[in-house]
Amino acid sequence: MENLIVCRNLLSDEIFNPAANEFKIAAKLIEKAEWLGLSGNIFRNYLIYALAHEANLVSEIVEMSGGKIGESLREAFKHDIKCLFSVKPLTLKLLENYQPTNTHKIESLTELENALENLRDAGEIADAFIEHYKKFGYGDIAAYRAFRWDKNLVGIKHFESILLEDLIGYTPQKELLTKNTIAFLENKPANNVLLVGARGTGKSSGVKALVNEYYTRGLRLVQIAKPQLKNLPEIMEALRKFASKRFIIFLDDLSFEESESEYKYLKSAIEGGVESRPENVLIYATSNRRHLIRETWRDRNNEQDELFRDDSVNETISLSDRFGLIIHYYAPTQAEYLEIIRHMLKKKNIELDEETLRIEGLRWEMSHSGRNGRTAQQFVNYYLGQN
Repeated sequence: MENLIVCRNLLSDEIFNPAANEFKIAAKLIEKAEWLGLSGNIFRNYLIYALAHEANLVSEIVEMSGGKIGESLREAFKHDIKCLFSVKPLTLKLLENYQPTNTHKIESLTELENALENLRDAGEIADAFIEHYKKFGYGDIAAYRAFRWDKNLVGIKHFESILLEDLIGYTPQKELLTKNTIAFLENKPANNVLLVGARGTGKSSGVKALVNEYYTRGLRLVQIAKPQLKNLPEIMEALRKFASKRFIIFLDDLSFEESESEYKYLKSAIEGGVESRPENVLIYATSNRRHLIRETWRDRNNEQDELFRDDSVNETISLSDRFGLIIHYYAPTQAEYLEIIRHMLKKKNIELDEETLRIEGLRWEMSHSGRNGRTAQQFVNYYLGQN
């Protein structure tokens, strides 16, 4: 372990401390196995986890360079891999085939373990880790699909697992959103997106579904609230260093009152600031308002006090104009609404006859907030709870 070159950060981990007591190491390993879902040879699998999760020079360079690594650095990494995978494991039989209570494991870690399963050559193992860094990144960027901002990126552990195939209807809207996102992932020109329209029509769900669909291609989501718009330059600078990943900054249910000035931070971030927006970042926003900033008839009144009335009007609509792609969502037809219910029930292995579905679904709609996907989901929850 003392011969490590680019992975010397592992020496600060008690499990890899050559002077540590064997039973203390075993206790730590079992603790890690239970929390991380590690099974089998947990010494080897924790070593894989530590190399994949903890930052080292190789993972940082691969991330910052967009997936590139020099041959000299690869050779140094290969040297460290040979040292690490030659470490004599603990002799306790308990650690050779451990079965944790918690079997849930980080998705990217499972894929890496499978890739390494039959590899013995240090160069091949090093290359497998480098490919992992290219595809998933390292640390929380590899472990999580979505993040929130709290002075730093904080992973969202229980992210909604919705897929695009779960969203019934709105095929043209989904195609526009998907094509723009794929272009973004392929380093082609792509637009910031505003999804606007009726409530409960799946605007937010569509964005979340994209992240689940394209996680393995490097797509991540960062959700921020309106008061955090002033932090956009700081957030973008933090995302800039993860050059091999693509980030959607997500603003859900966005709108502004006349008295709120936060929208100016967003305008500057999208287009017009001194510092350019990172190439690996796009902004997707949802709103029930087409123009985002509330406008009244007084704003159109020639008798208002402002001397240059047109300037005031242009200011209120200029924010939405900065989104290159605006996708409109409309309330579903009755047939589409019933099809959404049918699809949701079918996923739960329940099929209603046409007449029962029509009567029950429409009765629920009339006593609730109108015809949309959210109302359909609420009906399904009620039906499942009562039957």
